[in-house]
Amino acid sequence: MRHLDLRGLLPAGLVVDDIRTDDGTIQVLARSSGTSAFCRCCGSRSRYVHSHYRRRVADLPAHGFSVRLVTDVRRFWCRSPRCHQSIFSERLRSEVARPWARRTVRMQKLVRHLAVALGGRPAQSLASRLLLPVSKDTFLRSLRTADNHAKAAPRIIGLDDWPWRKGQRYGTLICDLERRCVIDLSPDRTPATVEPWLRDHTGVECVARDRNGGYGSAVARALPEAVQVADCWHLLENASAAFLSAVQKRMPAIRKAIGVKTLDPKLLKAAECLQYGGFQRRRQTNRLVHKLALEGMPIKKIVHQTGLSRALVRQIVRGELEVIFGIRQSSLTPWWRRLKRDWSNGYRNGAELWRRLRADGFQESLRVVSEWAMRQRRAEPSNPGRRYQVTARPADRAPPPHRAGPLEQCRRCGGRSN
Repeated sequence: MRHLDLRGLLPAGLVVDDIRTDDGTIQVLARSSGTSAFCRCCGSRSRYVHSHYRRRVADLPAHGFSVRLVTDVRRFWCRSPRCHQSIFSERLRSEVARPWARRTVRMQKLVRHLAVALGGRPAQSLASRLLLPVSKDTFLRSLRTADNHAKAAPRIIGLDDWPWRKGQRYGTLICDLERRCVIDLSPDRTPATVEPWLRDHTGVECVARDRNGGYGSAVARALPEAVQVADCWHLLENASAAFLSAVQKRMPAIRKAIGVKTLDPKLLKAAECLQYGGFQRRRQTNRLVHKLALEGMPIKKIVHQTGLSRALVRQIVRGELEVIFGIRQSSLTPWWRRLKRDWSNGYRNGAELWRRLRADGFQESLRVVSEWAMRQRRAEPSNPGRRYQVTARPADRAPPPHRAGPLEQCRRCGGRSN
């Protein structure tokens, strides 16, 4: 039978004096194997021991017990006459623990790996089962620990804003997408702050960012040769928005193609059966509201006569409740072709588009058309050289009346101003 050598279980440079077990914890009493230490100020070697103190460092668990290293650390006299520090403490080897650390290096590596893989709370939940007494905040702090290896200059980075306080103050997050780590944090998200950082990192070849024009202009000025691409999240977001927009434009045809007769209630799921039952219950109400609307009765009178809410009556009149499984129909759906034609002809002002639709019978408010125009402008790529058509004021619209100030009114009436 081979004898178990404890030196292979402990970090190098320690000598075991005693092992104790107390309340599910194994305490290993150890000391440094060296007989001298070097002063951190002058670098001279000293063998003169001044005093001792105990340093407790957590180590990897073993056999269902948490392990704690209790090391006997010595304080030495510094005999160098040129050193201003007369007493110093010896430090453990870099393979054992870093200065002022509460965990060994090998345990800290495990904590960092768990933080990178899981994050804060999930890592804490798993660590409690692995007998690692580490909190979620400690896991997150371990991500910011500096590595001893020299980091290469970043080549592919990501730029995005992040909130110091959501809705009030934002900063800029700069990430290395090759190593999947955060490089730097900026106090704000203005191009004047991001541009100097980019000028100091000329090795950047590709920048992934959102559709913020400020970041784009900063990258174009600081790194004109760098390639700018959309990051994964905004790429998927834009793709899903384009898909929903395309489906919404075809909703009239989709609503006609999907009817109640094509559905078999026996094949529906539980949630779909609830929707189908609600549709069956409101069909009679929908027919009554449609009949009153076709007779020319306004929505306000229909609300008073039926007792329904104004929003519900408006949905029924628009046909939003005629299908079982459908999305909300926009009031602009019948006017999309007209809006697209005017938009391509250069009419980019929401008020002007609304006046043109209003002349053809459009009954909705200005806000609906203005929001549509704003979404269209955001969806188009930025082009500073684009020229928009400026429409003249219609002949039937008189200019606004002149509003004179108090002094001008006084001059007109011949009185004096106080």
